[in-house]
Amino acid sequence: MPKILIIEDEAAIRRVLGKILAEESDTYMIEEAEDGANGLEKIQNDDYDLVLCDIKMPKMDGVELLEAVKKIKPEIPFVMISGHGDLETAIQTMRLGAFDYISKPPDLNRLLNTVRNALDKKELVVENKMLKKKVSKNYEMVGSSEPIEHIKGIIEKVAPTDARVLITGPNGTGKELVAHWLHEKSERSGAPFIEVNCAAIPSELIESELFGHVKGAFTSAVKDRAGKFEAANKGTIFLDEVGDMSLSAQAKVLRALQENMVQRVGAEKDIKVDVRVIAATNKDLKTEIAEGRFREDLYHRLAVILVKVPSLNERRNDIPLLVDFFTQKIAEEQGTAQKKFSDDAIKLLQEYDWTGNIRELRNVVERLIILGGSEISESDVKLFASK
Repeated sequence: MPKILIIEDEAAIRRVLGKILAEESDTYMIEEAEDGANGLEKIQNDDYDLVLCDIKMPKMDGVELLEAVKKIKPEIPFVMISGHGDLETAIQTMRLGAFDYISKPPDLNRLLNTVRNALDKKELVVENKMLKKKVSKNYEMVGSSEPIEHIKGIIEKVAPTDARVLITGPNGTGKELVAHWLHEKSERSGAPFIEVNCAAIPSELIESELFGHVKGAFTSAVKDRAGKFEAANKGTIFLDEVGDMSLSAQAKVLRALQENMVQRVGAEKDIKVDVRVIAATNKDLKTEIAEGRFREDLYHRLAVILVKVPSLNERRNDIPLLVDFFTQKIAEEQGTAQKKFSDDAIKLLQEYDWTGNIRELRNVVERLIILGGSEISESDVKLFASK
């Protein structure tokens, strides 16, 4: 049931607006506030689907109220009510995020259409936020241990922002999953997620891969080619194993982060890009900096938010959940019935030293499903998962 707050210092206008809305729909819940300060207090303490707000009011005017509410509850649509002399101010409120404005005395049809449209928009915003909270199962981070819950909490706070994130941790721990999760829960989720494995690209080609090149820039450059930064425009670029990037490429990445500009190899023209950068590494970048292999200024640009992904040995309590997740996934991939692991089998897996982390566990689970019995036993684990 839509809840609408009318903020207006003239009681007669409040009554008229309330009556119009009540006659339009008996599902509207109408509340009133006699000035901006009272309206702000109500908004802070309750949830509203729409606010109809006068511009000129005592204590706090409509512009001040709009600015205050946009900081705490930006999803609430505001429809401003303006006198003839307030039109310039009304237009200013549109720039500040108001949904629309209506002149006094309000035109009945205009008012009702605006209210319907504003409520529709609010519903779409809420649905969109709910969808963003549902991360694709392909990139689900499984676990309920304290380190994983900590990471999930960081992602919830950081994903909606454009803050750069540096993800650290050993190989096979799921750093790529964290990067995907950050993207999928962000406002950029509908735009590209471009992944670059910096360790897999030869140092002489990394600049061309990241920034593109123009025809003739080098022997094999037979035509112009856009780089990964351009491909990720409006989206996210994930620089995996960033610690393996050459110093020359690091300098260009630093410039891209500082100026939001890239330059193709062999070109003189700058290209503006709007890209969120997430990086990951299994190296100790502080050591790399001390030994001259990584730029300190680039480190500080990348590490606005640091996320350390724990090894599997640091989150052994998650192994039962991970085994269950992998057995479901493997059964779906192979089109077979899901096998069960005995309690003793799980307990033994929790005692192993997982040097290869999640990746190794996944391989072991698949091996046990293929080679083990109808129920994976402790003896199956000893036979097929031994180190």
